[in-house]
Amino acid sequence: MGVATLGRVIDREEEAQLLDSIERWLEREVRPVVKDHDHADRYPVEIVEQMKALGLFGATIAPEYGGLGLPATTYAKLVMKISSVWMAITGIFNSHLMLAMAIEKFGTPAQKSLWLPQLASGEVRGGLALTEPDAGTDLQAIRTVARRDGDDYVITGTKTWISNGIEGSCFALLVKTDSTAHPRHKGMSMFIAPKQDGFRVGKKLEKLGYKSIDSAELVFDDYRISKEHLIGGVEGQGFYHATGGLELGRINVASRGVGVAEGALQMAIDYAQIRRTFGKPICEHQAIQLKLGEMATRARAARLLTLDAAATYDRGERCDMEAGMAKFFASEAALTNSTESLRIHGAYGYSKEYDIERLYRDAPLMCIGEGTNEMQRIIISKHLIRRNAVT
Repeated sequence: MGVATLGRVIDREEEAQLLDSIERWLEREVRPVVKDHDHADRYPVEIVEQMKALGLFGATIAPEYGGLGLPATTYAKLVMKISSVWMAITGIFNSHLMLAMAIEKFGTPAQKSLWLPQLASGEVRGGLALTEPDAGTDLQAIRTVARRDGDDYVITGTKTWISNGIEGSCFALLVKTDSTAHPRHKGMSMFIAPKQDGFRVGKKLEKLGYKSIDSAELVFDDYRISKEHLIGGVEGQGFYHATGGLELGRINVASRGVGVAEGALQMAIDYAQIRRTFGKPICEHQAIQLKLGEMATRARAARLLTLDAAATYDRGERCDMEAGMAKFFASEAALTNSTESLRIHGAYGYSKEYDIERLYRDAPLMCIGEGTNEMQRIIISKHLIRRNAVT
């Protein structure tokens, strides 16, 4: 029996083998180095090469372009597993896959055949350049502009908080091609933007957590690219291209949240059996048992919500509400579980000696990325009313 998907069908045995290979890789190659890389905020060059070999940079790209063509449910489980050990490295290939999705879903045949094989192999790596200093959740407020000049476009503006900004080589770049359009979203377009003259990387942005993946400012100063780089070849579709991947993007962030929630739970379970107070392991104290019970239930609920959203996506159905619920709940679960696990660890949880302090620093990102949780609750409410309209 396979996993139903918009793409190819993944056999249960194939999925199990893939996840098992990822788990072995995590234990052999990733877990031993995560602490050193995180504390030094060092880009994991060797890990990235291993992820290329595992096919992670082509995880959701169709096999005809050299990718694995994974359904959302399998991809979600993969992200959960990796995030339970080191959440940050999932951002290196997920941001990249959002660029690939924009091309695969909306690009011209020529754009797909040129870029997708390079993206699937990891030869070209990149991300999504949407956010600006004054435009985050409100994408329509962007100020980066593209001016048509013959067969070229000349782009000027600044993007910020762009994952893979330093190490990446190509980005899906959202701009204004018509600043006078009303409504505003009709004047937005998206380009495939490789690094070249006129494109420079500004400062690296220092972060509380989510270390070892570079977040940077990108500056475009009379950056000239040909019209062949306009995704889909038609102006005015950029807002739809950007938001068209948000459902899967939120499922990804939810999966990261599940991974962190489950990782924090496992660390708490392990530590609670080792640490002794008043003559017995602290797992035998009722106060700790109450925390563990709540943490386990919270992590399980987050996993089920996320897999439900992924299954809905795989069936080709709209899942704005389901993805919003999963992202909201799973990210909050990550934040709460990491906090509770740190408290169970006591003073050691506050020390860099134990990995729980990293999960505690990483967790808040999921409550912010891919639309704040405040916005998710509004989205959920609007879809709830729409689906249950009183006639």
